Amino acid sequence: MADGRGRILDSGCSVPTTHDQPLTPNPYTAAMQIIGHGIDIVETARVAKMLSDHEERFLRRCFTQGERDYVAANPARRAEHLAGRFAAKEAILKVLGTGWSNGISWTEAEVVRQVSGKPTVVLHGRCQEVAKELGITQWQLSISHSGSYATASAIGVGE
Repeated sequence: MADGRGRILDSGCSVPTTHDQPLTPNPYTAAMQIIGHGIDIVETARVAKMLSDHEERFLRRCFTQGERDYVAANPARRAEHLAGRFAAKEAILKVLGTGWSNGISWTEAEVVRQVSGKPTVVLHGRCQEVAKELGITQWQLSISHSGSYATASAIGVGE
């Protein structure tokens, strides 16, 4: 139900609207707990240098096959996209509070792109175990990059 100014009064949404179409309820109105937040920034030039100096070793050690396939589809922005995924992996590990220790490898935190283009988190191995121990049931991930820098923000959410 909307008041005279187009604000929804009873659906959990507070987004003003100027039409009579119902808004989709806000998925964040349900009780959700932020378990952790991590953010990281990476210089694209640093990733480009790693590609230049140690391409195959760097790619195999840090990125899953799916991540490598994704960046291979756009070679002109390869370093930029890899830098974004690298920053995302760092941000994810900050949420988990583990760093790259206790048997955790770079490929256990994977960035997967949904059909919509939204990046999502898929965890494997020890990363998946730690997330479960912390009660993380959902991830919110944002990646942004320019020619010089890539940044990522990861939020682990529980119920």
